[in-house]
Amino acid sequence: MKTDLEIAREAELLPIDKIAEKAGFLPDELEHYGRFKGKIANAAFDRLSSRPDGKLVLVTAVNPTPAGEGKTTTTIGLGDAIASLGKNIMIAIREPSLGPVFGVKGGAAGGGYAQVIPMEDINLHFTGDLHAITAANNLLCAMVDNHLFQGNALGIDPDRVVFPRALDMNDRALRSVTLGLGGGKNGIEHRGSFLITAASEVMAILCLATDMADLKKRLGRIICAYTYDGKPVTAADLKADGSMAALLRDAMQPNLVQTLEHTPCLVHGGPFANIAHGCNTVRATRLALKAADIVVTEAGFGADLGAEKFFDIKCRTAGLTPGAVVLVVTARALKYNGGVPKEELRTENVEALRAGLPNLCAHIENLKKYGIPVVAAINRFYADTPAELKVIFDACAELGVPCALSDAFASGGKGTVELAKTVLEVLTDGSGFRPLYPTELSLEEKLGALARGIYGADGLDISPRAAEELATLEKLGFGKLPVCVAKTQYSLSDDPTRLGRPSGFKLHVNTVRVSAGAGFVVAETGSILTMPGLPKVPAAEGITTSDDGVVDGLF
Repeated sequence: MKTDLEIAREAELLPIDKIAEKAGFLPDELEHYGRFKGKIANAAFDRLSSRPDGKLVLVTAVNPTPAGEGKTTTTIGLGDAIASLGKNIMIAIREPSLGPVFGVKGGAAGGGYAQVIPMEDINLHFTGDLHAITAANNLLCAMVDNHLFQGNALGIDPDRVVFPRALDMNDRALRSVTLGLGGGKNGIEHRGSFLITAASEVMAILCLATDMADLKKRLGRIICAYTYDGKPVTAADLKADGSMAALLRDAMQPNLVQTLEHTPCLVHGGPFANIAHGCNTVRATRLALKAADIVVTEAGFGADLGAEKFFDIKCRTAGLTPGAVVLVVTARALKYNGGVPKEELRTENVEALRAGLPNLCAHIENLKKYGIPVVAAINRFYADTPAELKVIFDACAELGVPCALSDAFASGGKGTVELAKTVLEVLTDGSGFRPLYPTELSLEEKLGALARGIYGADGLDISPRAAEELATLEKLGFGKLPVCVAKTQYSLSDDPTRLGRPSGFKLHVNTVRVSAGAGFVVAETGSILTMPGLPKVPAAEGITTSDDGVVDGLF
């Protein structure tokens, strides 16, 4: 089969004007970024604001193998299939980060015959949104350090500067750094760190802000440091919020592209789900819901991460009411969760697949707690056997969950029609949706609700440092915020080696911090890292550009 890039290159792209027209946007609501990309202007929001919302479908997955299970591919294929059934459909997904593109996972624009295009643009610099977020993040850092250097009128404790710098790249050498080394004209020497842009609070703010006014308020609430007497110092205190918002002005506008089958797609925002909240922007989702009758969106990694955060953070914050959730499952993911090494996942192993079924069961049971219909989508890979697929179908039938095959990778929308029909049969208006926990619970109680209700833990193991941080945040008035758990994507637990459906463990909470602008509290668990590193053989080694500027090697 051809590579993703070859398939994308052979596609006949429609001018972005035609895609905008198909999506119902007016000519003066489209800002061109070349022939095949565009941003949707604020005028579209104003014009469509009185329209009733369409119905919202979330696509999530079981705990994945290191290569991923084709969640974005299934999302795109499902959108194309619904469009082929004559429905007014729009897709809304996240933007790729350069870290995975040059690391181990590759791009995030779908795959095979279910892609959003232009693939090279989307996976590389796209429209510059992530660069704008990086710049806004680091502007605040520069203003903190400048304030220290210029006399420190606010009394910031250099040892309690808590806002890290950001870079949209996997670079483990930047996890811990010394700033202002040498002192004097170099600034005040103190410890600092970098995280990947996808984990920046500025990314979360952009993804949760409803408009520019809300964006500025949220930026101003960012806590970047604490004073010597323990008082928080915000971006507004440093008068950094206005200039940060100026850098993010264009990034606030959703990006419009198309699938291989010319279905309109908004690609906007890119937080990871293992170390951030894992959902595309509220702004793009709301716009899609006003412009289309049905919107298909996704949330990162497994349902214990992306889906939970979509429901408990994004939907709660934005007032969204999803009408169905699609759980992507693969034979190889279940075999992996059943103990098969990743090198042997292409070999039939029905017994190992049966051993991995408890992982599927856990996710289905968890998703049902949110009060909306669940559909299982078997994303078929070429090595899957009929015996393996039958085991998955039978398991879903026993759990009372409708199940359909998805051949989006090999056949695009045509390969996902049965899944689309199944989703449309159960799709609701979302009136039965409910978050997992009420915000009135304490932060520790909310962490416990997730640990027991989603991960299957016996309880919490909170470090002394995290216990002190929880107490401080409660005292500062942040106790009613939802929680965003930073956790491995490979296990329901915080230990990536405990596959399947682990039991008899506690969730290890190492540190806790508030993202006051985003509006949630982050709890870091296990050995999770907010700045990933490159593998021994990074994907970057296989990417190149020809003399006439054609990119090759992306996947």
